[in-house]
Amino acid sequence: MAALDLFGRRWNLRIVWELHHGAAGFRALQQQCDNMSSSVLRQRLTELMEARIVEQREDSSYALTDLGRGAYRALRPLIRWSDEWAGAMPPDAEGKD
Repeated sequence: MAALDLFGRRWNLRIVWELHHGAAGFRALQQQCDNMSSSVLRQRLTELMEARIVEQREDSSYALTDLGRGAYRALRPLIRWSDEWAGAMPPDAEGKD
């Protein structure tokens, strides 16, 4: 339940998704995450660092830890399922809530 709570917070999964490509600085990560507010990004990064999913490197960039890379690998089946789900939706349903 703790993992679901952590990853259920807005932006946390997106941060993991973006960092699985490699380390990123704060501003680059902010841009990759649709320019979320800097205060929210700082809060989410702090939560993910406290959970040992993300680390801040000596050059101030952020990267996934071994646990973070494991979390991304654990999420891959969900990513595959979401691709199937998107393919099953009618074209006019894309982007609707």
